Amino acid sequence: MTSDKRERAYSTVLFDIDGTLIDSNDAHAEAWVRAFAEIGIRVDPKQVRQAIGMGGDKLMPSVSSVEEDSPAGRAVSKRRGEIFMTELLPHLRPFPDAHRLVAGLKARGFTLVAASSAKREELRRLLAIAGADGILDGSTSSDDADNSKPDPDIVQAALQQANASPEHAVMIGDTPYDVAAAKRAGVKTIAFRCGGWDDENLADAIAIYDGPSDLLQRIDSSPLSVRG
Repeated sequence: MTSDKRERAYSTVLFDIDGTLIDSNDAHAEAWVRAFAEIGIRVDPKQVRQAIGMGGDKLMPSVSSVEEDSPAGRAVSKRRGEIFMTELLPHLRPFPDAHRLVAGLKARGFTLVAASSAKREELRRLLAIAGADGILDGSTSSDDADNSKPDPDIVQAALQQANASPEHAVMIGDTPYDVAAAKRAGVKTIAFRCGGWDDENLADAIAIYDGPSDLLQRIDSSPLSVRG
């Protein structure tokens, strides 16, 4: 009598959304730059772009002298959200095969949870654009964490929602902040280049792919494959 001992290393996949499933990082950077400009603060667009993936609480002081909980910070944060939601988000598109990747992992039996630094309402709209709403088993946003990426809070909240232990989960993200947040939570990361970061910045990931389509095509040789 033989037994099938094939098994997966992971049972849960935590998804970053911006820059991972949706081509939105440039739009986020534009919204921040414009919001700062409206209150008379000039910030370096390149520096802002490199900070995308952090939460606003960390991005603002990293690119300016403004703290999120200051009057200026609250004004910038509010205006950034308005610009992004009303002017930029309607034009965003998912990366090729984003929906197919999420649906394919669900069909393979993975528990799927979003672990995003986006605000809850932004995340709801982004998941719809990605075609992931109705497929994921849950989602966590910046509203569910005291500290944003690269702190581990959002990843830990996603693990709790998935009822998963860190060693049985893997994060899929596109920035070094995703990799760092996951690492601090004891979770391995699969990284995508489609968010604009190179392999050197994503070096702590266990595997790096161009984006959803690349991982989907190579799923059976990836860390998400069934091992015999």
